[in-house]
Amino acid sequence: MVPSRSMGEDRNVTRVTMFVLLGISDEKELQLSLFPVFLVIYLVTLFWNMGLITLIRMDSHLHTPMYFFLSVLSLIDICYTTSISPRMLSDLFKDKKVISFIACATQYFVASWMGQAECCLLAVMAYDRYVAIGHPLQYLTIMAPGLCWKMVAGAIGCGFICALVETVTCFELYYCGPNIIQHFLCNITEIMNLSCSNPFISETILFLVAIFVGFGSLLLILLSYGFIAASILKISSVKGSAKAFNTCASHLAVVTLLYGTALSVYMHPSSGHSTEQNKFLTVFYVIAIPMLNPLIYSLRNKEIKDALRRVMKKTAHLSQ
Repeated sequence: MVPSRSMGEDRNVTRVTMFVLLGISDEKELQLSLFPVFLVIYLVTLFWNMGLITLIRMDSHLHTPMYFFLSVLSLIDICYTTSISPRMLSDLFKDKKVISFIACATQYFVASWMGQAECCLLAVMAYDRYVAIGHPLQYLTIMAPGLCWKMVAGAIGCGFICALVETVTCFELYYCGPNIIQHFLCNITEIMNLSCSNPFISETILFLVAIFVGFGSLLLILLSYGFIAASILKISSVKGSAKAFNTCASHLAVVTLLYGTALSVYMHPSSGHSTEQNKFLTVFYVIAIPMLNPLIYSLRNKEIKDALRRVMKKTAHLSQ
């Protein structure tokens, strides 16, 4: 890394105005073959998430806190994957994948904002499941609409502030020379490694945000599931226990998928994965998971299936 320059040194050196992304692979044929796969994944992600949001809004039976949070999760997933996928798809056809400084900062900011908001929202959804199982009679009273909106606003606001601080401190660093990012997206750690100034403050903020949002949300989720487990153990009937567990099984699967992949990407030792393995995990993390989330919540959810039948029946009736 180039050491930071003193105030007395000449500042006429050209600053970096764009970065070059290395992309998913060096092989042109592989990149072209990946295009239809990633395009289908992106379109399915949009279709499933937008369909789930529309279904929840159209069917009054789904106007409950759990499905309100689920619709917000789908919206976050749409914004998250859209901040990365279209650019990645277009880059598959380019030999030189150039992205401007501002575009790179914008991509990172939106992706970081949505990713951190999702972590916070999953913690909110875990608390919602605890209230539903631990206090079923007071559920609608505790999870009143006003509280639900405040919790969603808190999750989105927390993600916004943390992402803004990360982005500003990273992209205010001095970049004077190397501009090749060893990735297919604007990865903040890769970008900070290109800085000609000391990135200590940016690295510290990145670490603190990871602890506060990432591990903080995971801790709240684990605490909620600890209370959920205690509540389930108090249920005398096996049928009742199974029903209670099924109400949070989808959420638990989403949490396991998200945090399991995220920890594999960000917490492995520097020599733990090759660059290609890291790219594969990142592809799964930022592209596949937003597609899988609505599928996990929909495929085994009887209420969503019933709501879909009602909406289809009503639509067919109106078209006659």
